[in-house]
Order: sequence, then structure tokens, then C-alpha cells
Amino acid sequence: MINSATPVTQLPLSQRIDWPLLCLWMALMSIGLIMVASASVSFAALTYDDAWFFAKRHAVYMLLGIVLAMFVVCVPMSVWQKYSGHLLLITFFLLVIVLIPGIGKKVNGSQRWFSLGVISIQVSEIAKFCAVVFFASFFARRYQELHFGWQGFLKPLMVVGVFVGLLLLEPDFGSSVVLSATVFAMMFIAGVRMLHFFLLIIIGVGGLASVAILSPYRMQRLITFLDPWADQFNTGYQLTQSLIGFGRGEWFGLGLGNSLQKLFFLPEAHTDFIFAIIAEEFGLIGAIVLLGIFTALILRIFNVAKQNLAAGKMFAALATFGIAILFSFQVFINMGVSSGLLPTKGLTLPFISYGGSSLLMCCVLMAFVMRVQWELAGFTPSVPEIAKPPRRSLLEATA
Repeated sequence: MINSATPVTQLPLSQRIDWPLLCLWMALMSIGLIMVASASVSFAALTYDDAWFFAKRHAVYMLLGIVLAMFVVCVPMSVWQKYSGHLLLITFFLLVIVLIPGIGKKVNGSQRWFSLGVISIQVSEIAKFCAVVFFASFFARRYQELHFGWQGFLKPLMVVGVFVGLLLLEPDFGSSVVLSATVFAMMFIAGVRMLHFFLLIIIGVGGLASVAILSPYRMQRLITFLDPWADQFNTGYQLTQSLIGFGRGEWFGLGLGNSLQKLFFLPEAHTDFIFAIIAEEFGLIGAIVLLGIFTALILRIFNVAKQNLAAGKMFAALATFGIAILFSFQVFINMGVSSGLLPTKGLTLPFISYGGSSLLMCCVLMAFVMRVQWELAGFTPSVPEIAKPPRRSLLEATA
């Protein structure tokens, strides 16, 4: 049993690292590299005259992600909490300047990227991480306002509104939905009053629904989603090709590398719709196994959050919970879009889809969780960071 007074640096390596969490993370990274190579080989050979173009770039991003994770895991939680406000300001600054022509890079009609020579960075991915850190710090410090007054409810709501407004200007509707849902869930866990929470849900759902309905191309996506086969060679093409991939996979799939949909039938086969290629090559069983790995990873992160809450480490608990929710929504939306459960929306599958910014920030998020677990396993402070809220939150009740 670990002595609560033992410093982190004096613990054996086996006790400092959450090995199941690390193994699940590395398993997803490995699956991602294999599937990016399989899904992109034909497109890369035709476009870049190099069948392994995307696989090699994805491998480089993996290495960069691991290096970045090694830096993040060395940063104490107290530092993240102290400078959470600075992270928020930096994020707002980046979200503004990316909209300036000549600075932000436009791809497929969306201006979301900064071009840094050979790589491009998507600002919305950075915004997700910074938002989780900031709101975890805010809710941990201002729980009295959050529980008993309107001021504590309206302040984070205004910050979320700025986030969503800037993301919609890019436009990036998918990231807006994921970020809003994550922050709302964090508020609920932090113990926001139920009246405020239901009001928050009404405002959030109503606002995002209005944006979707009032935007012609988003409305067309909703119409196409209801019956993609009605216009299968135009607006419904991507979804119908994805569903064909699922059908071809049957129970056990066609085998690794044997997908037919990746042969220029399914657009974005190695990015947003890579789950359809996985289902085609490995069948229903393979898709369920991948879903099971994601479920195990997310449940493990939830468990870390519950342990931190029990130890009175509210900032770490809320931030870790936010990361679990962020992964949950992104996995659900990506798989839901590929299988026709949700309208088409461009979101990557964490660790699996090709996309440098997404992979780098997923590694940062996992390194953050590893640091949280590291500190929790190393010692338990004699005095909690803050007093526990007077009303039990949902996470506290299930701890």
C-alpha cells in the first residue's frame, strides 16, 4: 500500500504509471497507424505518387505526440490550475487571428488552420484542451457562485458563448457541439442547480439547432441524413458509400487491406470516415472490439476522476472528467456519422483518424490524465485543495 507521505519521485515506476491506461492508449495509437496506412494507400499513391505518404506523416505525428506528452506529464497540476486563465486568453487570441485572411489557412471552405511549414495546426483542437483546463479551474474555485447564485452560472455561459461564436465563424459546427456538451457536463458534475442546468440545456440545444436550421448547407445535411439513398450520387454520396462499407464487412470483414470503398468510392476514407473502413475490413466483430477499447479507456479515465474527487482534488477531478466526456462525445459522433446514426459532421476518431492536430492534442489530453493519476498515486495532501461542495454532485455520489 502506498504511503500518502511518499514523494512521487521516490515511488517505483510500476506504481507511478497507470499501466492499463497506458496500454489502452498505445493500443489505439497502433490501430490508428495501421488503419491510416490501409485506408489511404490508394489515394496517396494516386495523389502523391507515394502509397505510404499519409502513413509516414501519421507516424511522425505519433512520435511528436509522444514527445509532447512527455513534456505535459512533467507539468504539475498546480501549474495548469494557476495559468488556466492565461490558456483561455491565448486560445481566444488564436481563434481570432486564424480568421484573418492570409494568416489562417482555408481548407474545403473552412478557415481553421495555421500553416507551420510542413505541418498545419487546427486551432479548435487546442481550444478543446484549454477549455477543459480553464473550466475545471473555474468550477473548482467558484463552486459557491455556481451552486447558489446566477452570477456563477452566467459567467461560464458567456465564456462558452464566445468559444462557440468564434468556432462557428471558421466554421466548425462539430467542435462547437463537442465543446459545449463537455462544458455543460462539467457544470452538472460540479453541482450546478438543476434549474440552471435545464435552462442551460434548453439554451444550448436551441442555439445549436437554430444554427443548423438557418444554415442552408447544414439543413441540407439534415435532410440528406433522413434518407441518403434519395440522392445517393450527390448530397447522400458519402453516407451511402460508408453504409455500403459496413454492409460489405458483415461479421468478420474482408481482411486488412482488402477494403473496396477506399478505392476512391468513399471520400475522406482515412480521416472522418475511417471507422467505415475498419468495419469493412474487420466486420462487426472488429468494430465492436474497437468500441470496447474506447469504452475501457474512457471508463478508466472516469475512474481516475472519481478517485481524485474522493481525495478532495476538485480541479484534477473535474478536468479528468471533462477529458473523459470530450473523448466520449467525439467517439460517439464520429462512429454515429459513419454508421448513419447522426447527420454528417467532420470530426476525427480520436487516435485513429489521420489528422496531426487531433492526434497531438489527444496525446496531450492523455498525458494530462497520466499526470493526474501520477500525483494521486504519489501522495495525498493532508489538506484538500478546496472544501467539498455542500451539496453532493453526481460524481461524488458514485465515487
